[in-house]
Amino acid sequence: MANHKSALKRIRSNEAKRLRNRYQHKTARNAMKKFQELSDKKEAEAMFPSVVSMIDKLAKKNIIHSNKASNLKSNMAKHVAAL
Repeated sequence: MANHKSALKRIRSNEAKRLRNRYQHKTARNAMKKFQELSDKKEAEAMFPSVVSMIDKLAKKNIIHSNKASNLKSNMAKHVAAL
């Protein structure tokens, strides 16, 4: 167990950040899954900016790697174009 007050605080803050990151990542994954299941072009075009925004936020906060974010956005743009 931790021997210093600062280490105990670090444990608490790490757990809070871990839960927040998990929530944001899972929410974005669910949004991406819904987006990929869309077959209507107008709906997809309407939803595209919000999903891209979620991905950008994850990359900005280092929850996902920036290259992975780029790949995800590229695949979604291809999906919209193919509809």
